Amino acid sequence: MNHLPILPVLVAAVAGFALVLLASAPLRVQRMVSLAATAVGLVIALMAVTSVADGTPLVYRLGDWPAPYGIVLVLDRLSAMMVLLTAVLAALAVLQAVQGTDERGRLFHAIFQFQLMGVYGAFLTGDIFNLFVFFEILLIASYGLLLHGRGPERARAAVKYVVVNLTGSALFLIGVGALYSVTGTLNMADLADQAQSLPAADLGLFYVSAFVLLVVFATKAALVPLSLWLPDAYASATAPVAALFAIMTKVGVYAILRVYTIAFDAPASAVATAVMPWLLGAALVTMLLGMIGALAAQRLRGLIAYTLISSVGTMLAAIALFTPTSVAAGLYYLVHSTLAAAGMYLLTDLLAPLRGDVDDRLHPGPRPGGWATMGLLFMGLAVAVAGLPPLSGFLGKALILQATSDGAVAPWLWAVILFTSLLAIVALSRAASTLFWKDDPPVRTPAPAGAAYVPTGLCLALIVLLTVFAAPVQRYTAATAGDLLTPNAYVNAVLGETATGDEEV
Repeated sequence: MNHLPILPVLVAAVAGFALVLLASAPLRVQRMVSLAATAVGLVIALMAVTSVADGTPLVYRLGDWPAPYGIVLVLDRLSAMMVLLTAVLAALAVLQAVQGTDERGRLFHAIFQFQLMGVYGAFLTGDIFNLFVFFEILLIASYGLLLHGRGPERARAAVKYVVVNLTGSALFLIGVGALYSVTGTLNMADLADQAQSLPAADLGLFYVSAFVLLVVFATKAALVPLSLWLPDAYASATAPVAALFAIMTKVGVYAILRVYTIAFDAPASAVATAVMPWLLGAALVTMLLGMIGALAAQRLRGLIAYTLISSVGTMLAAIALFTPTSVAAGLYYLVHSTLAAAGMYLLTDLLAPLRGDVDDRLHPGPRPGGWATMGLLFMGLAVAVAGLPPLSGFLGKALILQATSDGAVAPWLWAVILFTSLLAIVALSRAASTLFWKDDPPVRTPAPAGAAYVPTGLCLALIVLLTVFAAPVQRYTAATAGDLLTPNAYVNAVLGETATGDEEV
């Protein structure tokens, strides 16, 4: 049995518990442990992508119990891509945090690793109930990270965040219970088999569970009208936390992709046919309202949060069609939008402290030292967020438009994507003008140290690499979309009907 699928979860869990024990140790020791664990996680994530590049899923059965009776972790192209994206964000976030943000709480690095444990587990689990368990782990850790640094603003945002997500968790249990009552299983591969032979009397409850789970996953993904928790939460979090939180909404997107293509057999099943119009409509509205929120934002962190909401709508509008080309385009845009939002949050951490009491508010303030360098970084990231050429945001939106050009929804989708791109340009241009050209009073604050630019610069460099290597990345996402929409290899690997490889890592 290959142990690679469990290694990301295991490394983060061991590091988290070790850091709890080291809570009284000097901060430099905690930083070394956290940096080392994050680096190891990144290496494992790279190994994971290369190990499943041929499309053969790797399955880890805890206790060697066979599915569907035991707990399984599954590593395939999609989960490997999401684990790698998480590991990259974690590395950037921890590099930013060790520059001083982590001094605000002695358990920051421990909670950070537990957050990674939950996110990795959510991407790797092959069981819907354990998806709920990992959701709860990452949410509990995110409560601690959100409150890191204290302050009434964070406390108010945390209350809203906790209430919404606890409600979502309760609905998750209701959906899981309804699904189990009609199928007798929660293993996703086994659900694919059981759903084919359901009696007609059970189909109503099966449909109900599908819609309840959609509401839960849409809440996690921050689809309108279930996105009210995100702007305040992300805007009040410290920059490294907000950068890592950029992957949180993608957990909801991932869950929709994974559960509906395997357990509910999208796009072929009647369940998927019933769900798709609701998902597509919510995605279009999310795109529009997200960018309207960005236009109305009074703070840079809030502006980024609303653009992040809009980007979720963009990728889910493509994914909701459940065609190979649209899913592939949505996955490419998912990677891009996550990096772009994280880069913007990391840049805000550089810029805001240099503007004195004005902070990140979109009002004239002191011109920060190093404003030219930060202005160039902002311009590159703004081009990426708005989807302008030549960066990967433009390529991702072009792929989505191309993939949806023949469908009945094409006029609506094209109009909304193009209009929201225009709104993004306006919002980001206005923000740049205020932040970098309107200095009041006309004084210059000291420039940050050169190392402070590294995380943001690396994030922008990754976006450039995503653009330069768009062709191989798009081939990977196309293969991933094919795996999702024809999940026979996944189902057979989990249920033990095909070999998944016996070599130890």
